[in-house]
Amino acid sequence: MSAAQKAYLQLHFAVLLFGLTAILGKLIHLSALVLVWWRVLITSLSLMLLINVFKLLRTLPRRQLLQLIGIGTIVGLHWLTFYGAIKLSNSSIGVLAMGSTSFFSALLEPILLRKKINLLEIGLGLLIVPGMALVVNGIDFSMVDGLVVGMISALLASMFTILNKAQIEKLDSLSMTFIELSSACLFLGLVVLGTSWYNGSFPVMMPPNWSDWGYLLVLALLCTTFAYVLALNSLKLLSAFTSNLTMNLEPVYAIVLAWLLLNEDKELDANFYWGAVVIMAVVFSYPFLNKLKQGRTK
Repeated sequence: MSAAQKAYLQLHFAVLLFGLTAILGKLIHLSALVLVWWRVLITSLSLMLLINVFKLLRTLPRRQLLQLIGIGTIVGLHWLTFYGAIKLSNSSIGVLAMGSTSFFSALLEPILLRKKINLLEIGLGLLIVPGMALVVNGIDFSMVDGLVVGMISALLASMFTILNKAQIEKLDSLSMTFIELSSACLFLGLVVLGTSWYNGSFPVMMPPNWSDWGYLLVLALLCTTFAYVLALNSLKLLSAFTSNLTMNLEPVYAIVLAWLLLNEDKELDANFYWGAVVIMAVVFSYPFLNKLKQGRTK
């Protein structure tokens, strides 16, 4: 197996685990904000067992540290809006909104990384739009807010993947994951305190039952720590656009799990699934079209 094939395998397994997060987010009885805070807190604590935190902070250049803290804040906002979308609609809509990630990535990657514009990536990103339009027509109007918040989450996801691409050659995946997710934890903790002060009441912070604790541990350790490190490792050999486009497979896993575990097929009509088919067709066509393009270039 070549290094590139191994990177693809790591990325696809990470996407499978990310697909499970939507189901877990629906099952855990906590608000989106508190849920994400627990997720990044448990993840950060687990990573402290694997790396020398004091040595890392002492040797890391301040400029790079600040950049990673900024990326971590974006990660926190992404997960907050992602689970907010799920709470406002359902897990299927929340993850399918992430299908717009590749569109945002095609637009932002040339700007943020100063790369040449890739017309194939722009074209495929635009083809996601009709799929999203079908999805909108296939859901109840009360769930549109969840779709919009999900697309904001997709924009944030494309940003932190692109910015991580610029950082991955400078630092190992575990250290990057720790700094970014601990920064997300601190940021979300401040948000919890700020919203509590504004509303005059402190939100329920503790999971209400033991099953929620179990779901949280799976979410944090398997679907975050392990999956996030796998995704970062794959970025060493794959472009940010390829990574974000592959992330669009997340709805496939999440929707199937939602059918099996949450019976969400009763909340969606045929247009939703046709839209999902369009989005998935774009995802699967990219490797073949890109290979064909490279062959013509040679």
